Amino acid sequence: MAQQTGQVTDLFIIGGGINGCGIARDAAGRGLSVTLAEMNDLASATSSASTKLFHGGLRYLEYFEFRLVREALIERETLLRAMPHISWPMRFVLPYHDGMRFDSDTPTSRLLSTVMPWMRGRRPAWLIRLGLFMYDHLGGRKILPGTSALNLRSAPEGVPLQNRFETAYEYSDCWIEDSRLVVLNARDAEARGADILVRTEVLSAERVNDVWHVTIRDNQNDETRIVLAKMLINAGGPWVGDIIQKKIHVNSREGVRLVRGSHIVTHRLFNHDKCYFFQGEDGRIIFAIPYERDFTLIGTTDQDHPDPSVPPVCTESEQEYLCAFASKYFEQPVTREDIVWTYSGVRPLYDDGASSATAATRDYTLKVNGLGGAPVLNVFGGKITTYRRLAESALEKIAEYFPDLPGPWTAGVSLPGGDFPVSAVQDLIAGLEFDYAFLNRTWAERLVRAYGTEARAILADAKTAEDLGEEFGATLTEREMEWLVTKEYVRCAEDAIWRRNKLGLRLDADQIAAIQRWIEKRLAH
Repeated sequence: MAQQTGQVTDLFIIGGGINGCGIARDAAGRGLSVTLAEMNDLASATSSASTKLFHGGLRYLEYFEFRLVREALIERETLLRAMPHISWPMRFVLPYHDGMRFDSDTPTSRLLSTVMPWMRGRRPAWLIRLGLFMYDHLGGRKILPGTSALNLRSAPEGVPLQNRFETAYEYSDCWIEDSRLVVLNARDAEARGADILVRTEVLSAERVNDVWHVTIRDNQNDETRIVLAKMLINAGGPWVGDIIQKKIHVNSREGVRLVRGSHIVTHRLFNHDKCYFFQGEDGRIIFAIPYERDFTLIGTTDQDHPDPSVPPVCTESEQEYLCAFASKYFEQPVTREDIVWTYSGVRPLYDDGASSATAATRDYTLKVNGLGGAPVLNVFGGKITTYRRLAESALEKIAEYFPDLPGPWTAGVSLPGGDFPVSAVQDLIAGLEFDYAFLNRTWAERLVRAYGTEARAILADAKTAEDLGEEFGATLTEREMEWLVTKEYVRCAEDAIWRRNKLGLRLDADQIAAIQRWIEKRLAH
């Protein structure tokens, strides 16, 4: 029989993705007691499979999603200030040509087809300029530079592109290390009193005398226990519907539309640090982004994915689609032989009845069910850029159940390692190089981009590389692994080399096996 804990926690959160961890951080910072359970690793599903961007969503303007775009644009700079180590500004190059077309499902396309039928679904240059003007001004931009025009005949950004492209527009958004974002939110939540449980599955939850009795199983030691909670938050991402139906058994008319987004990573396709925004003949868009210094990230697709129990993979047809799409822009065709890695995630979009996966809203919906006793908040949809605002909205929704709950606090409050100005990144890297002479520039930059000011806590009193213990490859050392296991919830090699960083792109099978053996030995003590 499962053992029952005596103390009642205020919130029990199901799901260790960005929404669950963001809510946990916000709630713990307001003084609520919080327990979060993730059945696998933090960010092991959707939250580590994004296109790695904090962006307003330029194309969402075509769907008249003005509130969502404005909120996301405002959030870009709020988040950038709070985490300048794992997020940084990036310029986006949008080549223009006359054949650009809308997704036929957009309200803008339907409106223009009615008013100006000769457009036949094309995106005219004036409309793109209008969209970029709105993008520059909807969100009160202060840090990021605005839109400019590029002559691709003379600009270096035109070199890798086909000669038919003469003009481009350049605008700003931000990069984000998505899975690290989740972990840092979890760490900050824990520092503020939350209990973060990884590899812990929720088996069931039932209401008993206005209290949730949540049965959980630790999948590492197979121990089962019951946690009591005043309120349940279902942030299960792709599994939110399954949790409603099979775990907590509450009635809900809301649903999610599961959409698979796949990406390919190729050898580096161009020699600058800007991203390309490509528009397809089918009305869709993809990005081609500089990735991990030596690679290019290309994505994403939009395919319905009806079963969350089926692991998402980038199919051969999706790989072909992305290669063919990019090849219509690059002078040198992109082929499947160029691909070094693929990944795919399932986006749990709120089901608004859209006719296509591309047209489904990226906005979030929060629904509280208080009928029958203890309340539950179900989280539908959302995007990584608005996770902090989603968390604030969630706390607004549940405030009536927790009298005297303090107000919002997270805007501008840095995540662990992010307590330095956006403009000081290079100074931080140079300072690390100077104080730890054994570091080269690449190594110092990797540490700062992952850990920010906490890089010094990892290196501590090391005078030589040997002081950091065993070196597993690609500058990953025993000292850093100790940090990942004790501070960042790492339980296996995959956690370390694909979610806490992307060193899996540079490590061979023997090196990865050595990391796994080290982790198993460390956890055995």
